[in-house]
This record gives sequence, structure tokens and C-alpha cells, in this order.
Amino acid sequence: MKGETQRKQETDCHRSQSPFFGSEDMKKVYSFLRSMRFGLILLGLIALLSVAGTLIPQGQELGWYAQRYPTLHGALMALGLHDVFHSWYFQTLLVLLALNLTLCSLIRIRRVAAAGAGEREAMLRRANDYTLDERQRERLLARLRAMRCREETFGGATVFSKNGFGRYGSFITHLSILLTLLFGALALYLPRTVDRSCLPGESVRMDDGTTIAVESFRIENGEGRLDFTSEIAVTLPDGRESGLRTIRVNHPLAFGEWKIYQQTYATAGAITVKNLDNGGEDTLTLTDLVFLSLDGKSGLWYQAVYPDLLRDPSGNVTLITNTAGSYPNPVYQVETVSDGVFTPVLAFPGEELQIGELVFRFEKPVEYPGLRIKHTPGIVNILLCAAFLLMTAGLYITFFCPPVLVRVDGEGCVVAGPKPEGMRLEVRACMQEEETT
Repeated sequence: MKGETQRKQETDCHRSQSPFFGSEDMKKVYSFLRSMRFGLILLGLIALLSVAGTLIPQGQELGWYAQRYPTLHGALMALGLHDVFHSWYFQTLLVLLALNLTLCSLIRIRRVAAAGAGEREAMLRRANDYTLDERQRERLLARLRAMRCREETFGGATVFSKNGFGRYGSFITHLSILLTLLFGALALYLPRTVDRSCLPGESVRMDDGTTIAVESFRIENGEGRLDFTSEIAVTLPDGRESGLRTIRVNHPLAFGEWKIYQQTYATAGAITVKNLDNGGEDTLTLTDLVFLSLDGKSGLWYQAVYPDLLRDPSGNVTLITNTAGSYPNPVYQVETVSDGVFTPVLAFPGEELQIGELVFRFEKPVEYPGLRIKHTPGIVNILLCAAFLLMTAGLYITFFCPPVLVRVDGEGCVVAGPKPEGMRLEVRACMQEEETT
């Protein structure tokens, strides 16, 4: 006996010293992780970061933020606010919220499973709330059976139960929130994203056969304000068409499994080339360095198009290399090549250069968008819809289908449940109802 007592004391001492088993600190940590307070804190932080990710355009280059937020861009980049939803701290909050919801759900389902038997045993021990005579008792039994209540007999008492599944409403709601979080994470991190540039009047074709056509693009509206608006149309491989739709910064187009964002913009040169020999003419849109020639020896080297230029009193020219909007006074930087002689030239829209049998006319530059194209597997959206439907069902069951129990014996009845008022009204109605003959 003494040896057993000593072994028990040694075991208890070992458990009290263990960092995992029997530790009061670990119990407190576990209790906090599954608490509603912790869940609300996580939801608040996630909501704040989501608002920041909505107000601050995401995924832009450093130069864009330096121009848009001259004094804050350094802090934005250091804190990861330029890509909030892929930051380590946002993902950590999502994992912690998933853990909180999982622990809450496991504890709740365990309590719900034990609640049914406990409520029935408590019903059998409780004193009657109402005293019934024989006729009232018969009317109540008929009413309960007409309501399709589940009927069980225990000794001399009959227990009726209704909406037993209502105990699971809270669990279903917690489970749906957890599923919404998980499927939302899939929708956030699973999509494949590519960036494509597309000139107005042209289209890009994706790997699955989807085509995205750009009808038009503008940097400024009619009042000269920055607008960055594209008119696009999407055609899916099965033939479905979105029709002509407008996208702007932070106002993308969602169609099928695709989401198209107005991401960036650029300006391309436009040169019309005319062949004097045959009268042929074609307008070329140029985005890269290119040599325009018939024989590969004489022709025009296109280099770039710039927003404007500055001339000093001595006549020296400085090209302006960037602008926040449309090009106010576009200028082309080119080189003519004739008989092996390279001549630098600055040309403006409307001017022409003739080199041999080719005439080059400089047109107004073409503005074109850079599109961010995101593809999300369709199953993710289906799963999200299913999670929302499950949440709706859970909330409906919780608030409108509460479980209720009625015990009827030879002397009277007792009503129990989280919201028994409705059933009590039924009992009173049976007590007050006059028997018809």
C-alpha cells in the first residue's frame, strides 16, 4: 500500500512538472484559443487588413506607390500593405481563426451529443408545470401527435420531442464559417494569375481557349482626369460571351472562371508606311525597337515615343521620359538609314519622312492597357456557395427550429427546451379548449 501511494505521488509530481500534461498554463492557452474573445479579435484584425487591402491598390510596382504615396510608400512596402492578402501575418491570422473555429466546433458537437440524453433524464425528474384532467390530457396527446412529435414511453410517462436537430444549429453555423474560411482561402491563393498587354482592336488567347478582346482604352476622360478605362469582351471556350464590358482600377470584370483587372498602361508608337512603287499602305503599332525596311539596308529604325520635350535657349533638346497621364506633345525618336548613313531624327505626329520608295507618316500614339488576368477553378466558387447555403441553414435552424420536449403523465405535463414558449401556448390552448360534442 505504501509503495502504491509513493508511485502515485511520483506520477502526480511528474504530471505537474510536465509542460504538456496537467499544466494549468496549457489549459489557459487552450481555453483562450477556443474562446469567443480570441475569435472576435482575429475577425477584427482580418477585417481591418481587408479594408486596407481594398483601399490600397494591390500588386503594383514600387515606382507606382512612390508616385501615388510619396511620403508613405516606404512604410507601405515595409509592412507588406502592397500585397496584404499574401503577407505572412494575414495568412497567420487565417490559420489561427481556422484553429479557433475548429476547436469551437469540436467542443460544441461534443456538448450537443450529450445534451439530448441529459435533457430527457432531467425531464423525467422534473415536477409538472401544468395539471391536466383526462380530457385535457387526451387533447394534448392528440395535438402533439398531430404535430409529428417523436414519442417515447418511460414507465408511466410519455415524452414527446420536436426539432431535435435544432441542437445542431449552432454547430452547423460554426462549421459553415470554418468551411467559408477554408474555401475563401482556396479562392484567394489557388487562382493562377498572368499579366498581359493588349493593343486596342486585338485580343489575347488563354491556354484553355478563352479569348479576351480589348475594344478600346483611355488614360484620361473627356475632362482630362485620369481614368484608366478599358472596354473588353470575353469569349469562353464553350461559346459564352460577356459582351462589351468596362473595367477600371479596382473594378474588374468577373466572367465564368476568369477575373480581369485593369492593372497598368503604356503608350505605343503608330507609323503608317506607304510603298510608292505599288501604292500599298499599312499602319504599324510599335512597342519595341524595330527596323522598317524593304531591302534590309535602307529604312527607318523606330526607337521610342516620348510624352514631350524641352528646348533650352541654345536649342538643345531634352526628352521627357514619363508622365502620369496621356502624352501631351508626343515626339518620336527614330533614325533614318540611307546608303549606310544613320541620321537621328525627332518627329511629331503628322510629319512624314521619305526613305527611298517608302514614306513614313507618324500618327498619334496608341494607348493600351496591361491586364491582370486571374483564373479560379469553378469548383472553388461552387464550394463557397455550398458553405454560404450551409451557413444559412445553420442560422435558420438555430433561430427558428429550437428543440422542445414535453413529458405527459397521468397527472399533468412539463415543457422544456431553450425556447419553450410556443409549446407552452399549445398546452394552454389544450387546457382552455372546450370539448366539442
